[in-house]
Amino acid sequence: MAMGRPVRLVLDASLLLEPSATGEAAAALRPGVEALLRRLRYSNLTVAICYVESMSTNESGFLEKVASSHSFGYMPLLAKSGNCSPNESILEWSRTSSCFYVTSRADKGLISELQNHNWRVVSVGKEYNIEVPGVLNVGMLQELLLTLATLIKREIGGSSVLVIGYVMKQSREEDFARRGAFPIYPSKDGLIFVPLSFELPLSSQLQEVDMVLHKITDEIVKIDPNCSIDFPKGILFSAGMSEIIRFVEERPDFCIIDPFKNIYPLLDRLQIQNILVRLKELGTEGKPKLRAPYSLKVDNFHDGELDKHLTEANLSFPLIVKPQVACGVADAHNMALVFQIEELSNLGVPLPAVLQEYVDHGSKIFKFYVIGDKVFHAVRNSMPNASFLKSSSGGEPLTFNSLKTLPVATKEQQLQTRVQDSKSVDADLVEEAAKFLKGLLGLTIFGFDVVVQEGTGDHVIVDLNYLPSFKEVPDSEAVPAFWDGIRQTYELKRAKVQT
Repeated sequence: MAMGRPVRLVLDASLLLEPSATGEAAAALRPGVEALLRRLRYSNLTVAICYVESMSTNESGFLEKVASSHSFGYMPLLAKSGNCSPNESILEWSRTSSCFYVTSRADKGLISELQNHNWRVVSVGKEYNIEVPGVLNVGMLQELLLTLATLIKREIGGSSVLVIGYVMKQSREEDFARRGAFPIYPSKDGLIFVPLSFELPLSSQLQEVDMVLHKITDEIVKIDPNCSIDFPKGILFSAGMSEIIRFVEERPDFCIIDPFKNIYPLLDRLQIQNILVRLKELGTEGKPKLRAPYSLKVDNFHDGELDKHLTEANLSFPLIVKPQVACGVADAHNMALVFQIEELSNLGVPLPAVLQEYVDHGSKIFKFYVIGDKVFHAVRNSMPNASFLKSSSGGEPLTFNSLKTLPVATKEQQLQTRVQDSKSVDADLVEEAAKFLKGLLGLTIFGFDVVVQEGTGDHVIVDLNYLPSFKEVPDSEAVPAFWDGIRQTYELKRAKVQT
């Protein structure tokens, strides 16, 4: 999808520097500026910071370092001292680019000259409004990115460009942005990405975007594990996320990636298990057996008939004990590997819990990612076989956090588990399962983990999760698939609304 001219963005120093830090005082950035610059760094816009000669040496040197650290240009705004005419090279940019100047100071002569050369001017701040025709005034810095996105859409893309508002925690956002997945200049699929700010009224922001991409689990404040089978009942979301949920519920034609109701089952390991059990519907004649792990839900560890229930569930020790709530709470990833039933009595894993078979898998786990219509996979070192873990457990259950302290096999242990069927995966079989799960879940982007059981060769899917980082997939493959998947979901939603 061909876009228009490239975009150049010039940020005036007045927008960036804290006004109280004047003269030779220590220069500092305004609140919110660092987040803005971080996002612009990976925006696919050509960005420059401009200054005037009246700035102190301290301020100028500080801004030059800021510009360098973000790979931005740094240049004088005016042609020469005492002249209100813009730098000639700045004016030249408008011949080949769509140009935007953002400022927090009033210089009507300068602004008029820029406008005469087809620059768009945006004023940020409540101290004043620049009363020059054509200047767009916004009250807060947090409004700037969405303002730029809508202007860029209008000027270089038109209706073919979609503005995607996203909501996710900072670490996840930075990971996606660094990989080039969140451009403000339209992607090849005509997508512009901007963060939604909970510091501003969300209703007005949502009116400006074409769809919302979210990681709803990042916004869970509290969750009642006793309500897990009835999610979202029992879940308390942040005020901002709650407002987005209400907005979407009131506008069923609005597009989100992905529908909340399709994600809720992945918050509950028992529901995940019920989904995976349906893999038996796939015909796998002549191929390895593809299945869910054997498992059992427990509400307490002191059930006198637990032995009987384990036998009925085809379970034997060792077992992995996982909280039923799969994410969104601090202890959702606190797990244990137990080797005998007595070890359950004083276990610290939250209840209700799921007891799951421990599959010896030669210390290799296969990470599968479904991104739109594409399926990718990578191999990662994993937990060693149960015999190694038991010998190092000291007769105690082995507790760990699966996000932080997952026991990984040593090189020596990996060499001792050279079993052929634990090192290979039938990718075609699992890709068939991925397509089956995509249809079942109704999700655009999700991931799951596969282990290959030693001895039997069974392919066991042990986890499902929404919007993973897919960091093992090369950016050159993952990012275009990410954009394609989002565009496709939007088009399908629009076609459904129109019929």
